[in-house]
Amino acid sequence: AALKEGLRFQVSAVLKEGRVTPTELCQRCLALIKSTKFLNAYITVAEETALKQAEESEKRYRRGQPLGVLDGIPVAVKDNFNTAGIETTCASNMLKGYISPYNATVVQKLLDQGAVLLGKTNLDEFAMGSGSTDGVFGPVRNPWSYSRQYKEKSLPKSHPADEESNWVITGGSSGGSAAAVSSFTCFAALGSDTGGSTRNPAAHCGVVGLKPTYGLISRHGLIPLVNSMDVPGILTRCVDDAAVVLGSLAGHDPKDSTTIQDDFKPFELPDLTDVSKLSIGIPKEYHAPGLSSEILAFWSKATDLFKNAGAKVIEVSLPHTRYSIVCYHVLCTAEVASNMARFDGLEYGHRSDMNKSTESMYAATRREGFNDVVRGRILSGNYFLLKQNYENYFIKAQKVRRLIANDFVKVFRSGVDILLTPTTLSDAVPYTEFIKEDNRTRSAQDDILTQAANMAGLPAINVPTGLSERGLPVGLQFIGQSFQEKQLLTVAKWFEKQVKFPMIQLEVKRNDHGAFQHQKSASFL
Repeated sequence: AALKEGLRFQVSAVLKEGRVTPTELCQRCLALIKSTKFLNAYITVAEETALKQAEESEKRYRRGQPLGVLDGIPVAVKDNFNTAGIETTCASNMLKGYISPYNATVVQKLLDQGAVLLGKTNLDEFAMGSGSTDGVFGPVRNPWSYSRQYKEKSLPKSHPADEESNWVITGGSSGGSAAAVSSFTCFAALGSDTGGSTRNPAAHCGVVGLKPTYGLISRHGLIPLVNSMDVPGILTRCVDDAAVVLGSLAGHDPKDSTTIQDDFKPFELPDLTDVSKLSIGIPKEYHAPGLSSEILAFWSKATDLFKNAGAKVIEVSLPHTRYSIVCYHVLCTAEVASNMARFDGLEYGHRSDMNKSTESMYAATRREGFNDVVRGRILSGNYFLLKQNYENYFIKAQKVRRLIANDFVKVFRSGVDILLTPTTLSDAVPYTEFIKEDNRTRSAQDDILTQAANMAGLPAINVPTGLSERGLPVGLQFIGQSFQEKQLLTVAKWFEKQVKFPMIQLEVKRNDHGAFQHQKSASFL
């Protein structure tokens, strides 16, 4: 039952009362990881380390001295955050076998709060993708592929072989973390968000995905993709839980000069009862090409929900949004080219056996260590950074990025409190359909509704909203003002309560106990 509860108010209380011990909770999560191994959500499961951490947590509870709400709570971390003593691979051949000598700041903060680290989750190689299908450890399967809701609506008379081939993607690149939370194997997980990599899989897996304001959470120890846009993301099963984790992670870090200088005070989210003073903006440009009629219907219903509750809902314009994907592609690949230069086979990671010359060793190492997607982005980025192209591409893209950020500033200055948009163009697609298009095309399509928030450095959150006709999750995105996470999360919590998103009814056969199902809300508060 503890697996179905929330962090602050239920699970933490259950642990304090001794009705469930941290070790029992950890063991149950580890058992679930094993029984859902086919989802491929985890790259590394740190069972021995997790059980030791749970034992230490248990001792603290016995003494009546828990470290906080997260003490004894099982969590997972995307495999592009450094973890001391646990392999960090970025789902790549380049870093396969690499063990960092230090913890990322966010990982250390979780451990300092007593959280139990179960393992590292799967992703697209070096977080480059929107499906969690391009890592060297194979694609991640969406837990909703094995839900009663999906089977009843999409596979009512199908053959078992058809069921096996019709599983849907998680979205990406933090698909492993989203699947881990959705399948009840942990209570919270860290992802990274550069263009939507936390919110996109959150929408497809029916969980909450928070991208905080750029600079609110330290990036130290997050293996960089695009330094000027990367943000550690938070995946949980309810908005309250996201607020708890944010309170543990946010604040200045002397190891990351881009973090805020002021102290961050954790907050509890109030229960919003009156939304009449809220102004909700609906950006017309987010009615993008390819937006499915189902997503549009959910967006319209959400708009009506706020209107009927008394909120002011107005259409707004973000005119430079249409240029954002092209702008993002230039800036992203340019920074990728720079960041990937460190992987040369000399200091850490994979090193080729080629020994004809230093140059040939470099080339062979990178050819063997990177997949086609990573190599393609490196080539594109270096092209944009060539002396003859720098002004026409990189500098122009920086100027357009400023215009995109200014669009948001103008809208918020006009009196709008929160923007409401779709998170994805459609619900999750089957893997066999997803791989028909190349990574670059898919990423451009799937990031179109999320990456503008990264370009502007704004906080944004995906909130599960309902199920599509195929029985798969649909999420909507709320975008807030810089460093106004409390307001953003408060509105998201109100919306979450109104829509009452149905929890996954996961049906997974186990060798020992037949089948198990989770049918209730599963959060740690």
